[in-house]
Amino acid sequence: QFLMANKLDTAMWISRLFTVYCSALFVLPLLGLHEAASFYQRALLANALTSALRLHQRLPHFQLSRAFLAQALLEDSCHYLLYSLIFVNSYPVTMSIFPVLLFSLLHAATYTKKVLDARSSHSLPFLRNLLEKLNANQQNILKFIACNEIFLMPATVFMLFSGQGSLLQPFIYYRFLTLRYSSRRNPYCRTLFTELRIVVEHLITKPSCPVFVRRLCLSGISFISRLAPTVA
Repeated sequence: QFLMANKLDTAMWISRLFTVYCSALFVLPLLGLHEAASFYQRALLANALTSALRLHQRLPHFQLSRAFLAQALLEDSCHYLLYSLIFVNSYPVTMSIFPVLLFSLLHAATYTKKVLDARSSHSLPFLRNLLEKLNANQQNILKFIACNEIFLMPATVFMLFSGQGSLLQPFIYYRFLTLRYSSRRNPYCRTLFTELRIVVEHLITKPSCPVFVRRLCLSGISFISRLAPTVA
């Protein structure tokens, strides 16, 4: 009854569980490397479906207008719909599947707890214990996801020069990264950029750091700071 009363949430729960399943079979290719590539695409397509459903839930009345598009781009679900479309037809990259896997796992775990609560407050204690441990580590998981999002930017450039990526991919991914940096709901991308900058600046101020490395790092920080969008 609980599942039928929340059909859209249940559909997203099922698609997230499928995303976790496909992502796990890509990361751990138990069925062979050829099959792993197809699981990579299935995971991203399932994530695109989840993101589209979530976006529809957040903005139910679609309008073909600039205002609606601007509103949609503020939603994290729109960001990850774009993310899935960027990588679904690209060369499989393990780094790109971790954000999809972990976000799906976190959201699926939250809804699984609701399902268990609807069934009985004491049902499946072992599973409840696992879900609580996952929830306790949520902040670390979100930071890890943000770290993946950041380091995928140079990875897309490397893929371009190695012949495994398209010319447009780094530019579209840069747009995705600016959306994540400006996210209202998830500040972890901004936080990680700040933390990485503090760590690098701390390391290059040490006397043992060569001058050319210091200058190179300062130029890199200055360049990245200029590319960063303004956050309201």
